[in-house]
Amino acid sequence: MDTAQSAAWSSSKIPNQLIDNYNSASSKRPNANISLSPMTPLFASSTTTHHLSSKLGKSPAETLTVKLLDQQIPEDQKHPLHYTWVFWFMHRPPGAKITNYESGMKKIASVSSIEDYWAVYSHLKRPKDLPNISDYHLFKQGVRPVWEDTMNVNGGKWIVRLKKGLASRYWESLVMAIIGDQFDVGQEICGAVLSIRNSEDILSVWNQSAHEGRTNLKIRDTMKKVLNLPADTIMEYKTHNDSLNDHSSFRNTDIFR
Repeated sequence: MDTAQSAAWSSSKIPNQLIDNYNSASSKRPNANISLSPMTPLFASSTTTHHLSSKLGKSPAETLTVKLLDQQIPEDQKHPLHYTWVFWFMHRPPGAKITNYESGMKKIASVSSIEDYWAVYSHLKRPKDLPNISDYHLFKQGVRPVWEDTMNVNGGKWIVRLKKGLASRYWESLVMAIIGDQFDVGQEICGAVLSIRNSEDILSVWNQSAHEGRTNLKIRDTMKKVLNLPADTIMEYKTHNDSLNDHSSFRNTDIFR
């Protein structure tokens, strides 16, 4: 990808018509060939997917390649993202224990353009429709969504706790801001996680450097801005080193009011 082109791109500069077209039509005419893993939480009304799966005699997500647009878009006509991003999904049934967190996660798809993003996103269940104890992850290609990854181990995450029913809107806004480089902190952003839980849903943004104070505050403030959070929203931060020590994602956090 041309460096100048990628550097100039941000989600705030995506043509509104392009966003509207893909947001409204992608479920009917998905784009490019995206392989969905067997655990992909498919959007229930994805008629294209179910039609194809019935013809192939497979479940909607079983090694199924969905053709995401009736007419393929040439690569040179797509709107490239600065980085390639990977969607992951994880679900733990109530009462079940996961001994290997990383093996419990399933890769959904990689996206390298805004067209790829809308194509994949339109075929995923909205967060409000996911069962409890489910997680969506969006991370840069090459970065594993675990504390121990070399890109994460010296970093941490900003946390926002949401009332039930708000996750779908906030998750979409956060993902768009991340893939569009709206945080403007170089390579600091590693990814984002949405955690669906019984009494609340939790958004978190992971960054590389837990002790870069000015950068961390910029990430916090940008997160509040892109999500349009009230000024008195409580934000939390936790280093991945602390998580490794206490084996917890969301306990024992630092509170910022």
